[in-house]
Amino acid sequence: MSETNRGRVRTEPGHKRIRAYAAGKLIVDTTHPVLVWESPYYPTYYLPATDLVAKLEPTGATKHSPSRGEGTIYDVVADGVTKAGAALRYPDSPIPELHDLVRLEWAAMDEWLEEDEPVYVHPRSPYTRVDILASSRHVRVEVDGVTVAESRSPRILFETGLIPRYYLPLPDARQDLFTASDTQTHCPYKGTAGYYNLQVNGTEYNDLVWYYRTPLPESQKIAGLVCFYNEKVDIYLDGVLQERPKSPLA
Repeated sequence: MSETNRGRVRTEPGHKRIRAYAAGKLIVDTTHPVLVWESPYYPTYYLPATDLVAKLEPTGATKHSPSRGEGTIYDVVADGVTKAGAALRYPDSPIPELHDLVRLEWAAMDEWLEEDEPVYVHPRSPYTRVDILASSRHVRVEVDGVTVAESRSPRILFETGLIPRYYLPLPDARQDLFTASDTQTHCPYKGTAGYYNLQVNGTEYNDLVWYYRTPLPESQKIAGLVCFYNEKVDIYLDGVLQERPKSPLA
């Protein structure tokens, strides 16, 4: 791994086969990805330009990064499919590892594969671990003074750098207060989450509860369990009210 003093950027060669598709067209296929931590939380893939199947067409636009230097923006073109402004290169970056690499906008691609398995939102960090532990701790969840869930058999999910999440059996929650939500989110470690709204004392709290009906294999222990935002509810752990964490989700 290399790390620069210009912000928090660090780079690390990867060893997975990485492919990206747009409208069913293969855009890149490489076994030499480079993980680049543009933020401290998770990496993105920078890919060898020589492994692109698609063509890059300059847009004439640039994008400056204090750490990575002046970037050139390209359209990505593959067999009649064009993704406007979806590629970025730093040929003169002060970080030499980036000179021959291309950064594809994650959301501009329709599918990303690590080996033969899809990955969502962003690449998985090799330094993030998810532990899901069965527990007998007493968890009680309260909203506006009403107990909406209470369990002595939670599964506690510990994810590197994040607060614990308490996943509870569905029968231990007040399902009569749940209403269906169309919201879905994706996690590269857990899969696709569905949501419930919560009706308490005449107030609807949107997307306050989430669940993974069919999580990724490494997170199977939380299948069908429900979790409440620590940031938005009162959680009592073994009778002790937990401080609400500060996070962008609050």
